[in-house]
Amino acid sequence: MDDRTNTIFGWALAAAGTALGLSIAGGMLFHGERPEKPGYAIEGVEEAGGGGAAAAVPIASLLGSADPAKGAEVFKKCAACHTINQGGANGIGPNLYGTLGEPIGQGKGGFAFSDALKSVGGNWDFEKMNAWLTSPRKFANGTKMTFAGLGNAEDRANVIAYLNQQGSNLPLPAAPAAGAAAPTDPAVANVTEATKGDTADLANTGTPASGAPSIDPAAKDGKALGVVPPAKE
Repeated sequence: MDDRTNTIFGWALAAAGTALGLSIAGGMLFHGERPEKPGYAIEGVEEAGGGGAAAAVPIASLLGSADPAKGAEVFKKCAACHTINQGGANGIGPNLYGTLGEPIGQGKGGFAFSDALKSVGGNWDFEKMNAWLTSPRKFANGTKMTFAGLGNAEDRANVIAYLNQQGSNLPLPAAPAAGAAAPTDPAVANVTEATKGDTADLANTGTPASGAPSIDPAAKDGKALGVVPPAKE
């Protein structure tokens, strides 16, 4: 009886020793230390803060391949507040026919532009229009325009190409050379790269009225597009 008990005990002890040995060996094979930087590296993506942010493409580099037809589709976001046909009526926003090349915040049949937009000065050129479409509030601090802006640079280029076809027809600017300095125009420089990166497209869900734009449903107190209707001022 004692021999049988000793045999069973011996086999149990051997099994325990074997299991312990396998556990130690497995720990040695698969042991891993905590990495210095948690996470997985993804090829082609640079770390934040390490200069990896992609530089904004100059609008002049995009206009040469811009598609006015696509711009007309994007412009539908603006159609609730703007007309663009020649002789079209002002509404919540001014008629935009022939806007490129015109003085900023002036004309348009006496439309009551906001002081913020009028104070920018100069004429609507391609760079200024790109900055305005990127972030109206950054371009003209204090503007009443409620449209957040177009975050996609190609969409902006397409819209600008479309606007240019509607009564302006300015010659397109030459694409800048690689490494060329950014524009020094204060109104353009005020629209920072950070703003360009986080600007969200805001679709206008209003239904255009017959013959004139309808009220932007996102507008506060009926004010939109950096302007207020003449009846309000």
